Amino acid sequence: MKFIVSSSHLLKQLQVLGGVINSNNTLPILDNFLFELSENQLKVSASDLETTMSAVVDVESDSQGAIAISARLLLDTLKTFPDQPLTFKTEGSSTIEISSDQGKYDMAYFSGDEFPKAVSLPSPSKTVLPSHVLATAISKTIFAAGNDDLRPVMSGVFFQFSSESLTFVATDAHKLVKYTRADVTADKTAEFIMPKKPLNLLKSVLGGDDEVTIEYNDANAQFTFDNFVLVCRLIDGKYPNYEAVIPKENPNKLTVDRASFLNSVRRVSIFSSKTTHQIRLKMAGTELNISAEDLDFSNKADERLSCDYQGDDMQIGFNSRFLSEMLSNLNSDEVLIEMSLPNRAGILTPIDGTEEGEKVTMLVMPVMLNN
Repeated sequence: MKFIVSSSHLLKQLQVLGGVINSNNTLPILDNFLFELSENQLKVSASDLETTMSAVVDVESDSQGAIAISARLLLDTLKTFPDQPLTFKTEGSSTIEISSDQGKYDMAYFSGDEFPKAVSLPSPSKTVLPSHVLATAISKTIFAAGNDDLRPVMSGVFFQFSSESLTFVATDAHKLVKYTRADVTADKTAEFIMPKKPLNLLKSVLGGDDEVTIEYNDANAQFTFDNFVLVCRLIDGKYPNYEAVIPKENPNKLTVDRASFLNSVRRVSIFSSKTTHQIRLKMAGTELNISAEDLDFSNKADERLSCDYQGDDMQIGFNSRFLSEMLSNLNSDEVLIEMSLPNRAGILTPIDGTEEGEKVTMLVMPVMLNN
């Protein structure tokens, strides 16, 4: 087989696909990219058995064939070239020669038949949504998903599609994010849990005005957009009833400038205990007091912010890392924090800066204060 391709165009696609490949694969063939050539189209795939991603690259060719080439070696080589046409040509049954303006490079290849085939989805359900909507949904939720191997259902993002809206939820039992779009709907109701790795891959390439077609069944999901196709295995299990943990009655409402609150939390948290990361919020009238103390090292910080607070005077403790993660994932000027009691979860919602049809609800569990 022989084809000619632009070095920078090929590199751009391969860098995206390279994110699929694990550093320690059980099967040596998974350290390779699969090249499938059929005349002027080259389909390149990468897989870790759970997730398979492929991209179609336009090339100049009149031949066909399928081979597997070392991903690491090819990426390292392509990174060093300025943009130029490269000629790939198989020599014999084991090496492929790459010719550039500067010289020639030979690398070993393997038969494409050894490469695992991507799963096909027989008669799947299907939803089409704008690329930027899915990209936003992933980036707004993925940080809240857990890392606990014992609770795999919580280590992904829950997709809930209905004829009224699309909802994306992530939680690790300490924090929860629910992102809803009322301006995009599905034909029929469906629920599935997407693992983090394919979502991070999607997040890195999605955006713009294209559309993404999502096809899914009980075991797998397939995302098709631009010139990419990503197929992944879904997380098996039932997602916890997240609606039950969102408190409905929250009489105490705090409205505060997001940027100044985030900066205060970051500053004060430097002085908090390195094990609990606990900060204390004390609200009364138009004043919010943020404090932290690390008794082991006699470190202490205290800040005051002006705010709009309606409700009973109260003190509540939060893990500062969770709070700053949530605040930095919102892009509003002001946030509303609703609370009921010091031992019940606080709810953060943006007051402005959301698109039409978009709703973000963030929930953070409190930490017990030792008075």
